[in-house]
Amino acid sequence: MLESMSESFLTVAISSRALFDLDESNLVFEEHGLEAYRRYQIEREDRVLDPGDAYQFVKKLLHINDLTEYPRVEVILLSRNSADTGLRIFNSIRSHELEITRAAFSGGFSPYRYVRAFNCDLFLSTHPQDVRDAIDNHLAAATLVGGVSPSASHEDLRIAFDGDAVLFSDEAERVYRDGGLDAFSDSEALAADEPLNGGPFKPFLKGLHRLQCEFDETACPIRTALVTARAAPAHERVIKTLRAWDVRLDESLFLGGREKTEFLRAFGADVFFDDQAGNCERASTAVASGHVPHGVTNETT
Repeated sequence: MLESMSESFLTVAISSRALFDLDESNLVFEEHGLEAYRRYQIEREDRVLDPGDAYQFVKKLLHINDLTEYPRVEVILLSRNSADTGLRIFNSIRSHELEITRAAFSGGFSPYRYVRAFNCDLFLSTHPQDVRDAIDNHLAAATLVGGVSPSASHEDLRIAFDGDAVLFSDEAERVYRDGGLDAFSDSEALAADEPLNGGPFKPFLKGLHRLQCEFDETACPIRTALVTARAAPAHERVIKTLRAWDVRLDESLFLGGREKTEFLRAFGADVFFDDQAGNCERASTAVASGHVPHGVTNETT
């Protein structure tokens, strides 16, 4: 079985609307109801769906299996469709030659509960409540905001992460919110030797790192970057935290509050994860962006 082949096995769950462009189909459902949607999908089940926001990410992730002796990654389809209306999705998966064989069709209910059952390291969806439910249950998850990745310019998979409340906990961000930049900088300088607690994406990053370690560093098909608003002196704690975790990030950008979009474009990110919805919206003009609804920025009163 795939699960036992490697300690560096990585599993990603993807919703059907993140993988394929189902906007037109969803409009039929919203305007005419379930039965009209069912007829619409069945009548068109041999029409191949166009790629969605996460398609290039998934395609590049699955390509890693072509470079290894045994499969190292798996993508699981999670869908609110029934199996009946979901046949078009599986037909499109076959037409696009994507090696996706496992799926859960939840018939209108949230499929996030199957993320843990499939032992997934990451869940990507376009449904915000499904993602929030996953985050609240301590699973790495993000709501895809859209965007077009500059993936044609490179074959490797490039993933960019914000730091606080994504890779790391939101402890430092809370200091910034309560006391401002000076209090944040002073606090981080004093705690420079104290590793930050992990955020929801720490396990996913560690899984990526284990996978990267199976390749020669000069020929690795995965490249990662930290893209953070932090700057000196708050950089030191981040560097020492990653060192304590024994995790490699290929690139680290300490932007000191600069807007991130052009830096993500320069890195060539296939996907970018951030806890601030505004950052994701702006970045989505250049790259596929995933909003991580975690931490003080996303607390509701």
